[in-house]
Amino acid sequence: MGATTIDIFDPDTYADGPPHEAFADLRRTDPVHWQPMADGGGCWAVLKHGDVAHVAKHPGVFSASLGGVVVEDLDPEQLSMMRMMLLAMDPPAHADYRRPLVPHFGRQAIAALEDQVRGICREVLAGAREKGDVEFVHDVCAKVPSQVIGELFGIPREDWERIQRWAEMSTSTQDAELAGEGDASSGSVEMAMYAIQFAADRRAAGADVDDLTTLILKTEFGDGGSMTDVDFGSFFVQLVTAGNDTTKTMMSSGLHALVTHPDQLADVRSDPSVLPGAVEEILRWANPLHYFRRTATQDTELSGTKIEAGQKVAMLYTSANRDDDVFADAQRFDIRREPNPHLSFGIAEHFCLGAHLARLEGRVFFDEIFATFPTIELTGDPVRVRSNLNNGFKRLPVSLAR
Repeated sequence: MGATTIDIFDPDTYADGPPHEAFADLRRTDPVHWQPMADGGGCWAVLKHGDVAHVAKHPGVFSASLGGVVVEDLDPEQLSMMRMMLLAMDPPAHADYRRPLVPHFGRQAIAALEDQVRGICREVLAGAREKGDVEFVHDVCAKVPSQVIGELFGIPREDWERIQRWAEMSTSTQDAELAGEGDASSGSVEMAMYAIQFAADRRAAGADVDDLTTLILKTEFGDGGSMTDVDFGSFFVQLVTAGNDTTKTMMSSGLHALVTHPDQLADVRSDPSVLPGAVEEILRWANPLHYFRRTATQDTELSGTKIEAGQKVAMLYTSANRDDDVFADAQRFDIRREPNPHLSFGIAEHFCLGAHLARLEGRVFFDEIFATFPTIELTGDPVRVRSNLNNGFKRLPVSLAR
């Protein structure tokens, strides 16, 4: 697929994996690329690492809130719901809502969860050991972050599976098999409705439970007020989805990357101290999300390209993470890559709140799976999610030998 024929925002473009050669060509020839879209409009695709970072660092010029963070136009109700999510807030609201949560997602607070996360991983892998042959995405990877998030928020264990299912639906709306029937946003709506009732029940119970739900409900945000139950519903959707579906994708894509690079898998097995670097390289080389959108608030210019107020601008992480100006031998998977300034967690004020948690889950998960299974083999062809947003697999058949 050449740069002249690629449609960056067509979900079918990614059916066999991201078009890295076309992205490399565009980075050389047209790094701020105008992509016409099926609705008659278009979007600027920003492909270079430095330009993506520039967009992220200037929220006054490139707004997350104005049109939301996906390239498709949302109806007013969907857009209103998205604007209550941290990832779609502009200053000063973003800082007002994020600041009270930061200590609970900081390095030390997350490090204290290691034993809990390790216990969850061992429980999940014990179940996989009984099966031997598994569909790795859902039989294994989906279970770990759903349990971690479930415990952090105090969600009843019997609800963990459907929370995970809604999270997957909300990021996979372009894949009919995963999205299910009905409205494309049904996963987000179902989860928001669940969270609204969950918040109402928690308030009515008056129990002083030490978890994130209580913290958020009791916190006074920017204007001195606390969240309503409806506000909590939207907020919950983003925190749970970001902490659930993208982590599942990181784990499954990471195993695939290592198994298909047996020399580096052998390195990880022989020296677990390289695992933190391996997780970073997985995040760079197989970033869970292709892009996030911004909307220009004024006429501006990016690397010599004029952008008009109101136009869509997409930060293409899948391209920026393989920019040869930043990463030596950028197409190579290298678990010892250093430095590794990938953009998979974003940058600047929208840097992922849960980055430390995702890194911990990745490191512990891979440590446990390689310690548990001496042989891990693919038993069939992986199948990717049909999506211009989600860069992951929906099926990954694997044999786990004891």
